[in-house]
Amino acid sequence: MPEIITILEALSPSLSTNTLKHLSLLIEATLSMTGRVTMLGISRWTEKGGSYRTVQRFFKETHQWAELRWLLIKSQLNETCLGTWILIGDEVVVTKSGKKTHGLSRFFSSIQNQAVPSLCFINLSLLHIESSQSYPLLAEQLLKKKAQATAPKQAQAKGKRGRSKGSKNKNRTEVVLSAFQRQLQGCIRQGLDLIACSLTIDYFVYDGALGNNAGLQTVKQTGLHLISK
Repeated sequence: MPEIITILEALSPSLSTNTLKHLSLLIEATLSMTGRVTMLGISRWTEKGGSYRTVQRFFKETHQWAELRWLLIKSQLNETCLGTWILIGDEVVVTKSGKKTHGLSRFFSSIQNQAVPSLCFINLSLLHIESSQSYPLLAEQLLKKKAQATAPKQAQAKGKRGRSKGSKNKNRTEVVLSAFQRQLQGCIRQGLDLIACSLTIDYFVYDGALGNNAGLQTVKQTGLHLISK
C-alpha cells in the first residue's frame, strides 16, 4: 500500500494537496474493502478524514481522469519508453440493474452472448509492443439513445436496385460519420493531445466495428493508420 501512495505523488501537478489526500484515502479504502464498492462503504473503510460527506464531495467534483491516468503512465515510462507504441480501443460493457443510472440501456455483452441491461464505455489504452504491457489511458461513457438519435439516416432505395445510369464515382474519403464514430474520433484526438510529443503513435487498433470505409476514415482523419478486421 505505501508504494501505491508514493506513485500518487505523480498527480501533484494536477491535484491540490487536499484533493490528493482525499484520493489517497479513497484508494486505500477501495483496495482494502470487501463486498460492493459504494460511497457509504468507502467511507466506513477510510481512516480519519474520509467521512461520508468527504467522499460525496470528492465524487461530485469534476476531475480530469484522462489527464491523471496519463500522469501515472508517464511516471512509469523511464525504462520502457523506447520501442513501438500503439493505441488500442474497445467497448466495455458493465452490467447494471435499476432504471435511473445515467446512460443505462441494453448493450451486447460478448461474455453473456446477448444484450443485457448495462452501461457501455469506450476505453483507449496504450500498448507497448516489446513488453506486451497495456496502460489504460481514457474511458468515456457511450450513450446509446443519443447515438441512435443523431446517427445519419439511411437513404430509402427507390426504383431499380444497383447503380443508376450516368452516376459518377464518389470521393470515398468524404463520408458522414455516425455519432459513435464521432465520439470515438474525439476520444482518439483527446488521447493524442495528452500524449503530445512524449510518444510516437502511428497505429490505432479496434475490432470489426471499424471494418468499413467510414471506420477507416474515422481513424485516418486523426492522422493514424487503422488495424482492424
